[in-house]
Amino acid sequence: MIANVIQAPAKDPSYGWVMVFAVFTLSALAFGTLGTISVFLKPLSAEFGWTRGEASLGYTVISFSSAIFGILWGYIADKYGTRYFGFVAAIAMAASLFALSGQQSIYQFYGLYFLFGAFGNAMVTSPLFANVGFWFTHKPGLALGVTASGGAVGQGVVPYLCAISLEQYGWQTTYVVSAVVYFCIAFPIAFLIKESPLREVARNNPEVEVRDFPLSEREVIIWISMAIIFCCNCMAVPIVHLVPLLTDNGRTLDEATTVLTLLMFSGAFGRIVGGKLGDTIGALPGYILMSAGQTVSVIWFPYFHSDISLYLLAIVFGFTYSGVMSSILVCTRTMVSARYSGRAMSITSFFGWIGMGTGGVVGGLLFDVTGNYDWSFGFAAGVGVINLIILGLFFMRIRIQVALSPASA
Repeated sequence: MIANVIQAPAKDPSYGWVMVFAVFTLSALAFGTLGTISVFLKPLSAEFGWTRGEASLGYTVISFSSAIFGILWGYIADKYGTRYFGFVAAIAMAASLFALSGQQSIYQFYGLYFLFGAFGNAMVTSPLFANVGFWFTHKPGLALGVTASGGAVGQGVVPYLCAISLEQYGWQTTYVVSAVVYFCIAFPIAFLIKESPLREVARNNPEVEVRDFPLSEREVIIWISMAIIFCCNCMAVPIVHLVPLLTDNGRTLDEATTVLTLLMFSGAFGRIVGGKLGDTIGALPGYILMSAGQTVSVIWFPYFHSDISLYLLAIVFGFTYSGVMSSILVCTRTMVSARYSGRAMSITSFFGWIGMGTGGVVGGLLFDVTGNYDWSFGFAAGVGVINLIILGLFFMRIRIQVALSPASA
């Protein structure tokens, strides 16, 4: 089932891969900062006397600000394009990280991460993913998978480097160095961002776009949004709490971040495969398959203690949770129109960030109540099952609609 046709060219523009590189890099920086909250969690808690729940709420704040402002940027992207998004995000990310080096209270911590999410992360993820997706008409899944793998690479590399810096120089210097590095990388990359010709045509001449999918765009977004809340609740718990869990179990910060790094690098491969699955077996079946792997693997983190078992579990979870993320992008790309894609990806991302933020803080609160992470990771598995139920119903709904309207297949 093909969602969009506007006289697709015989060959995708080669500049599309330049856009893949640009958004890969920018999203690596944005997602990398989300991953560092896990690394900063214990040092900041020790410095200021915060609980795990209070500190992990920083992840919730950045998630919620990304969710809220993502919708705004999605509407702006569909109306005016994304040409200047990278420049704004580069300045916002660097400024927020620099200001975090001088924070003195939990409210500054929340406020600065709010700014990072609203004007950094929200601008370089969903609107730019929508832009990238429509540079490709033949194999959009692979392109989106490679682009999305930047987030996994960032979540592997940035927290690991921050952990090294933390042990050597402390949290304040680590924030300053991060700010300088982010600006030096992101600002030049922003010059590469161009709008997809397909989206330009659809925005300026909406009558030429033909959409052929059995469900309305509104219904598609509702189904994906319902599912994404629960799948992101599931993945958020290990992302935020894996490093604290492992250090609580006697591992050094370096050993714990090594496991997280392995998980994220496995995720980079998983995002590419998840995107490719969308091109082969279909976006929704790929989403279901990856969600099942994520749900089955997440519950075991508190119970695996040997190096080999932890590494294998990290590889499996990282591969499948990241495959989920690229599958969501491919679902949205193939089920909605080009002129609506910025809003569509931002709306589904809104609910994804809500799920990520909720999962992160619930994991911390359950630890505060029980004194261990067993219930936190059990919660993650439970919401993963709910996600699978919703996806199964979505799949059935499409099949029923195809059967009722054969011409739409």
